[in-house]
Amino acid sequence: MDGILIVDKPQRMTSHDVVDFIRRKFKIKKVGHAGTLDPMATGVLVVLLGRATKLSSVLMNTDKEYEVIMSLGKRTDTGDADGRIIADNGDYSGVTKERLEEAMKKFTGRIAQTPPMMSAIKHKGKKLYELARKGIEVERQPRPIIIKELTLAWFKAPDAMLNVKCSKGTYVRVLCDDIGLDLGCGGFVSRIKRLRSGEFSIKDAVSLEDLKNMGRDDLPRLLKNENYYKFRAYR
Repeated sequence: MDGILIVDKPQRMTSHDVVDFIRRKFKIKKVGHAGTLDPMATGVLVVLLGRATKLSSVLMNTDKEYEVIMSLGKRTDTGDADGRIIADNGDYSGVTKERLEEAMKKFTGRIAQTPPMMSAIKHKGKKLYELARKGIEVERQPRPIIIKELTLAWFKAPDAMLNVKCSKGTYVRVLCDDIGLDLGCGGFVSRIKRLRSGEFSIKDAVSLEDLKNMGRDDLPRLLKNENYYKFRAYR
């Protein structure tokens, strides 16, 4: 069975957990994905079946869109709510909607971003998150990214909902941490949902609960095979 399946990843599962579930549930030998989501993140996970796994590198290079809740007043070592608090300013009283939007403008467009230690980037053959879990921190070089759109949906201190449209390689956790530092009060991601990966939208996604109630014969109607055959031209 070959094709592209869009899954709405639930919270607290890793991307690998979802891949493993689909492999076992539908008895498909080759299953992969095109872009990791953190365990706390939900939303669009592009799952590749059979020969479509060869498209992974192509589909990873696409733009992404996220809906993010950023909480002000604290910093964590991971940049999200799963991390350990490393700074607790607590005073976000001086942050207004206008001031927040001014800070956001500084992080729109072409910027440099330093990857977090809790990432899958490799250093001398080891993934950074593997080193981080051992308490090891290594120097990381800033990487160029593009924040194509960064808009504020609402602000109810200490929380703000942001919509982020960005290039591949963007860490939204780092973006929120950087905005919090610019504001002087700190900030971290308390909730994040991927709305789009390339041309695949959350509207295309099937929930894991629905997949649990399906059989192998139900799967073909969910596959984005028109996209699969189109993207094959890149291989």
